[in-house]
Amino acid sequence: PGLPVKFILTAGQAADITQAIPLVEGVSALSLLADKGYDADEFIAWLMSNGIEVVIPPKANRKEQRNCNWWLYKERHGVECMFGKLKHYRRIATRFEKKAVNYMGMLALAALMLWLR
Repeated sequence: PGLPVKFILTAGQAADITQAIPLVEGVSALSLLADKGYDADEFIAWLMSNGIEVVIPPKANRKEQRNCNWWLYKERHGVECMFGKLKHYRRIATRFEKKAVNYMGMLALAALMLWLR
């Protein structure tokens, strides 16, 4: 739990939701725990059509509020801890690598180091 499985690198100004479906495709899961940034009707419909339980808190400005399994959502701290562990690697935290391909290589290496702990 709390180990990186897949990465997609986007531009700094791009919203995370733009790559949500490609990131989750091919990964088998019973539930998806994500923050409010992933509360989009298209993404939620895609998750439900693939039999994945949606554990995403609804945005405050959502017209139709949805329920969220808050008990299960507490497990999301594992995701945040994983980001913290990745940032222990200074090259990742400060983005020393300017080319995307080099940064992805360092990200893969850092992820591998987490898996080997």
